[in-house]
Amino acid sequence: MPQHITLVVRRAIPDGPGTRRLVLQDPDGWPLPRWKPGAHLDIHVPGIGHRAYSMCGDTARADTWEIAVKRETTSRGGSAWVHDVLNEGDVVAASMPRCTFPIADGAARHVMVAGGIGVTPFLAMAHEFERRRAEWALHVLSRGEPPCATALAGCAQTGRIRVYDTTKMARPSWDALLDGGPAPGLHSYCCGPQAMLDGFEEATGNWPAGTTSIEHFVPPTLPAAEGAKAYTLCRSTTRGEMEVEPGGSMLAALWELGAKVDASCEGGICGACEVRWLEGEPIHRDRVLTPERRRTHLLACVAQCSSERLVVET
Repeated sequence: MPQHITLVVRRAIPDGPGTRRLVLQDPDGWPLPRWKPGAHLDIHVPGIGHRAYSMCGDTARADTWEIAVKRETTSRGGSAWVHDVLNEGDVVAASMPRCTFPIADGAARHVMVAGGIGVTPFLAMAHEFERRRAEWALHVLSRGEPPCATALAGCAQTGRIRVYDTTKMARPSWDALLDGGPAPGLHSYCCGPQAMLDGFEEATGNWPAGTTSIEHFVPPTLPAAEGAKAYTLCRSTTRGEMEVEPGGSMLAALWELGAKVDASCEGGICGACEVRWLEGEPIHRDRVLTPERRRTHLLACVAQCSSERLVVET
């Protein structure tokens, strides 16, 4: 982890079925760096690596950070460690907060749709919208009691949160969830399982560009990149080079060349492995970089190449 901060688990709170909310602090009680709603932390899991979790607390709190982790049956090890190994008083290493799912500051109204544990980034956004006295609504769909039920209850007095238990009621239509469709000043957000994200993208397919935002918490399966070819990968700082086969891992090649590149999701959704590229024609396959950012940067975990040579700044 190029930059990290040491944190202590002050509280580990059961908060919804299979969900554990962690309250993290500086070991000596010092104020923590500021962060933005929609940010996440990469937590270092011993023997496994880095795992990204959305921050769900209030950005106005300088003394604590919060994340909520649901136990996943298909866990790569991170959620099982949080639930079975991590205890109050334990020390963890984390990245500095990184925001790839920001609030649309130019919008006048904000509609958020969450599926299950996808509610976590919206809890932080809700606090911020209330401070701004912004127009907002949060729709939470879950099978049974939702994750972070206690945290949701803390915002219930706003009257802006609707929870839908789809085991007891029909799932609302996308038209109902999204206030009837695109409108001037409206921005919509979605975080949840892939089927929900697919439905959201279909429902908002005709919305104006820049009026919707998606966050994945499971990397989507990526097909082979069209136009990918074998290429020479070069580090600008050392001039070290390596041949990468079509569809090969740029991240693995950089590690083999000795580059200290962080990684967490390894699926193009967290932004941890972002590097600057200087020459060549990368094929971008991430879900977080803006078109403008892609002109100078790539995510090494999923990027491929359509030119014979690619030079990156590491």
